[in-house]
Amino acid sequence: MSKFAKFRLNYFVSDCEKDKDIMGSVVYCIHHKEGCKWSDQLRRLKGHLQTCKYDALPCTNHCGAQIARILMDDHVRYTCIERVIKCEYCNGEMKGEAAGEEHSRTCPVEPIHCEAKCGIKIPRRMLAKHKVTECSKRLVPCRHCGRQFVADTINSHTTSCPRFPLTCPNRCEIVTIAREDLEHHIKHACHSMLTSCSFKDVGCRFKGLRGKQMDTHMEEASQQHLTLMCSMVTKQQQQIVSMKKVINNLAVNQSGTLIWKISDVLEKLEEGRHKLCGDGLELISSPFYTSQFGYKLQASVFLNGNGSGENTHVSVYIKILPGEFDALLKWSFSHTVSFTLFDQSEKPCNIVESFVPDPSWENFQRPSTQPDSLGFGFPKFVSHETLLKKRQFIKDDTIFLRIKVDPSKIVAV
Repeated sequence: MSKFAKFRLNYFVSDCEKDKDIMGSVVYCIHHKEGCKWSDQLRRLKGHLQTCKYDALPCTNHCGAQIARILMDDHVRYTCIERVIKCEYCNGEMKGEAAGEEHSRTCPVEPIHCEAKCGIKIPRRMLAKHKVTECSKRLVPCRHCGRQFVADTINSHTTSCPRFPLTCPNRCEIVTIAREDLEHHIKHACHSMLTSCSFKDVGCRFKGLRGKQMDTHMEEASQQHLTLMCSMVTKQQQQIVSMKKVINNLAVNQSGTLIWKISDVLEKLEEGRHKLCGDGLELISSPFYTSQFGYKLQASVFLNGNGSGENTHVSVYIKILPGEFDALLKWSFSHTVSFTLFDQSEKPCNIVESFVPDPSWENFQRPSTQPDSLGFGFPKFVSHETLLKKRQFIKDDTIFLRIKVDPSKIVAV
C-alpha cells in the first residue's frame, strides 16, 4: 500500500470516529424554548421531530399557515381563516372566515333589535314587516287631523286632537263638531244654547235663544241698552279720575329730599341771557312732599340769575303748593330748607345754603289755590365764575341740585 493510500485510510477512519462522536452527543429539541422537554442523542433528533408536538406543520385546511402540532386542532377549529363556520341561528355552514362574517351580517334567522328602539328583537327576515305594521315606535297618521305620531302615543293624542269629532253638549241639529270648533260653536252658532244679551256687562239680564228671539229683544230693548251704556260711561270716567289721582300720588317724591338733575346747562344758561321779557328763564322742578302726609313743595332755578343775581349768579327758590293734607298740617311752614350744588370731581367740595323760614312771612302761610309765583330762596346762590371755572360743578353739561327739607330747624353749613 502506498503512503498516500495509507494516509487517506487513516483520515477516513478519523472522520468516521468524529461523526460517531458528534451524532452520539446529547442535545435538546430545537423547540426547547417553546416547551418541549425532549433531550437525546443528535442522531435521534430527526426522528423526534417527526412526532414533536411543538414542530410546525402546514395547516390541514390549506390556509398557508405553519402551525405547531400541539396547536393544530385549535387552529383548525377556531382561528384558521379557511375553517368551516356553522351559523348558530340557521345552522348553515360556510367555508372561510370572510364567508362567515358576510353571513353574520345577512343571516335571515338571526334575531336583531328593531332600529326604532321599540325594545323588541326579531329575526332579520321579519324586520321590514315589523317596522311597517307592528313596531310601537313607527310613525302613524292621525285619521282626524292627518299629523303623524309615534304609534304608542296615538291614543293619548286622540284625547287632545283638535279635529277629533265631538257632539254638541246642547244636542243641537249639528251631529259632530271638531274639538277646536266646539267652543266657537257653543258661543256663537248653537241655536239650542241660552245666551246672555250682548249688553250683559252694562247690566242687561236678558237670556234667550240665538236667532229670532234674540233679534227681537235687541230691537225692543235698544233704549234700555242706551241708558245702561250712558250709566257705565259715567262710572268709568269717575274711576279714571280716581285712578289718575292715585297714580300721581304714587309718582310724587314723599321723602322730603329732591335730587334735581338739570341737563343742557350751557344751552339753558345762554337761552336765559337772551330772553327779552320777564325775569329770565325759570326752570321748574317736579313737586315733592316733606312726608307721606306732609307739605307739598316745588323748587325753581334761574341759571342766569334773578333779581339781584341776574346775569352774575344762579338763583334758587322754593315755594309751597296747595297739598291734599294742608288742613291737617301746622301753619306757618317752619321746616329748615337747604340747597346743595354737588361738586362732581373726585374730591368734591359742595356748595350748601340753607334757611329757617320766618313764621311771619306770607310765603310760608297756608297757600291759596294760586300760590306765590316765586317763593323764597337765594338770588345769589352761586356765581357764574364759580360755576363755570372753579371745581367741577358741571360735568357732561349737567348739574345736580339737592333740595332738602328738615323739621329740626338746624341750618346746614
